[in-house]
Amino acid sequence: MLKPNGVGLGRIIKAAKCSMQGFAASWKHESAFRQETTLAVISVPLAAWLANSVSQFALLVSVWCLVLVVELLNSAIESLTDRVSLERHELSGRAKDMGSAAVFVSLVIVALVWGAALYERFV
Repeated sequence: MLKPNGVGLGRIIKAAKCSMQGFAASWKHESAFRQETTLAVISVPLAAWLANSVSQFALLVSVWCLVLVVELLNSAIESLTDRVSLERHELSGRAKDMGSAAVFVSLVIVALVWGAALYERFV
């Protein structure tokens, strides 16, 4: 049976194209994604300076990647919710609030990891 998105390398190429479209749409329509991406990019050289090891550098960068993943999922939930209906509904509001809470938790993780690295470096 033929799959609509192909198989093998063709499938990987199509999936990569869809991913790039997702990044482009998030960049264009989501200010929070732009802000968090900017902070993530700025954090890479800071992480290189701050980290005491390669694994600590990877952790400092990875937590920002986690924020971007969660923000992308949150934006997808918000877009789908708005696609279904723009009228106020308790479940729609709950879904959006839960997505926002997930982003908040990911940012708390960033604060904890970066705070620990800063503490180790300066205290």
